[in-house]
Order: sequence, then structure tokens, then C-alpha cells
Amino acid sequence: MKIDRINNIHELLKQVHSISINDLCKTFDVSKNTIRRDIAELEKDGIIRKVYGGIVLAEQDGVSPEPFSSRESRNTQAKKLIARIAASLVSDGDVIYVDSGTTTMHMIPFLTKKNHLTIVTASVHVINAASNYRNLNVIATGGSLYMPSKAFVGPSVLRCLREYNLSKIFLAATGISTEHGATNASPLECEIKRSLVQKSCPKYLLVDSSKLDVASLMTYCDLSALDGIIMERQPPEKYISYLSEHHIKLYTNENLPLTALTERV
Repeated sequence: MKIDRINNIHELLKQVHSISINDLCKTFDVSKNTIRRDIAELEKDGIIRKVYGGIVLAEQDGVSPEPFSSRESRNTQAKKLIARIAASLVSDGDVIYVDSGTTTMHMIPFLTKKNHLTIVTASVHVINAASNYRNLNVIATGGSLYMPSKAFVGPSVLRCLREYNLSKIFLAATGISTEHGATNASPLECEIKRSLVQKSCPKYLLVDSSKLDVASLMTYCDLSALDGIIMERQPPEKYISYLSEHHIKLYTNENLPLTALTERV
């Protein structure tokens, strides 16, 4: 519906600050004329302003994407525990994709004892962290830098990912729920995540418990499309039942063998 679409455009801009008309048409699957009418209403209300080829969020309300640094500082111990569990699933010789996110980035220190490991990533933070270890082979996707996530996005990322046969994929999400699946606030990042989910290799989602029952702007996959979910503790019963029903492995500190967790967070 029109009112829902206009509200979603506003919510999207709170996350990405600016977006092109072409991307809006693709995101909402409508014509340019429809998007222009929506833009006219948002502009009339003072919510957005037009720029060449797109729109930006008006500055009067002070809304801007939450800095990566502030997201990174929340639930740090839980994120490191999740990252350690995820790293225990990586084998020597793997070619893994590490998604952009404030949890996945913590995997790097726990991967340093792996042999012949290749990490493919669009995350600037993962690239920087891995560059401190000479034994880690890193392949950066390139692309256009998306500042709120400090990650590369765009068609060149998708082209790069088509070139590689990945052993395992480690994904991030802004929120998850049984109804809406794995969600993210950025359409540009969702496009990349959807492409990764189509790969024929194990796919693991790293989320701390604060992201349960949270639905962000866009769904990039149903939880049933995943092979495993990694958390710092057991989720509520409805998630355990859902995961069991769909044969999705749940990895937590409680159910992972102690031999897999040899390093401290």
C-alpha cells in the first residue's frame, strides 16, 4: 500500500541517509512515476530533500544512521563468545565468507591457528583485523563503501562472489524472528546476503539474544534457509521448536563440545 511504502522509504532513509531513485524502484518493485509521487509527498512534509538522481533525509530532525562504533560497543562479550563458537566450525583449508557486522568481525582472532584458510569479505573491519595475521589469506570484494556498516556494496560485490566456491558462510543480521526471518536495514546489503544464501554450502547466522524478535526493514532469508544459528545462549522455546522442525543446528556455549572452545573470550 502507498502509505506503507512511504513509511518504509522514510525508515530506509534513517538507515542509509541517501538512496537513488533507481534503487527505490528496485527495492519496492514500482515504477519511477510511482516513486516520484511518493517522493513529492515526503518532500512536502519536509522529511526528505531531492538531490541529483535520488533523495536524502532532511537534516532538521537530526536523524542519521547509528555509528558502527556505538553498535560495536553493545553486548561485546556475547559477540566475542558467538564469534569463538563460529570460528570452531572452520576447518583448515576452508574458503569462508565473513559478513559485515559487529559480531562476525570478532571471528578473526579465533581463526589465526587455522592452516591455509582463505577469508572472502566485503567488511572493512574484517579486512583490517585479518591484515594483522600473515597466515590469513584475505580476498576483498571491492565495491562502493557503505559508511553505516563500513562495508562494500554494489554490483561488483555480487560479481566477485559469483567467482568463488565457498566452503562456509557466516552471516550477520540486524534482527531475526520466526515470522520475518533474518532481516537487515540496508537494501544494498540485503542484496548481497540474498546472493550468499543461494550458495550451495553451509550457511551460519551469528546473532546475540538482543536481536531476537526484531524485524528490520527487509528480510533477506527465512530462517529455514540456514544450516545453523550461533548464539551466546539458548533462545526461547519457540525458536528451539522452529529450528528443530526445520533441521537447523543451534550452536551455543551450552551445547558445543568443550574441546571446540579452547581459547578465552
